[in-house]
Amino acid sequence: MMYELLFKTHFAAAHNIRGYQGSCERLHGHNWKIDIVLRADRLDKLGMIVDFREVKATVNGLLAELDHQYLNELPAFEEANPTTENVARWILENLGGRLPDGVEIHKVTAWESDNCGASYSARG
Repeated sequence: MMYELLFKTHFAAAHNIRGYQGSCERLHGHNWKIDIVLRADRLDKLGMIVDFREVKATVNGLLAELDHQYLNELPAFEEANPTTENVARWILENLGGRLPDGVEIHKVTAWESDNCGASYSARG
């Protein structure tokens, strides 16, 4: 059995999809919405996976690296297109080492609009 904690946040950034045949090849921006699912098999002495304040500070610290940036110019997206899928993957991979012991990042969903998003999950 696992406990899950859901955290929602957002950031704004611009990108373009290199090699795409259509309007997304041109520079454009999104107000990205991010859903993060954390998991743990036990709760702390207060009955929490982790304090939401700690999650907020950790996640917002990470997303500050993307916020109000042109994603294509960041080292993480020099070769990989800054697609919604790759943004979700980057967040999951870079958040994992910043969480308290016993707390795992299970899934990140990045929404580039209210109707279009992509998720990246840890295996298992």
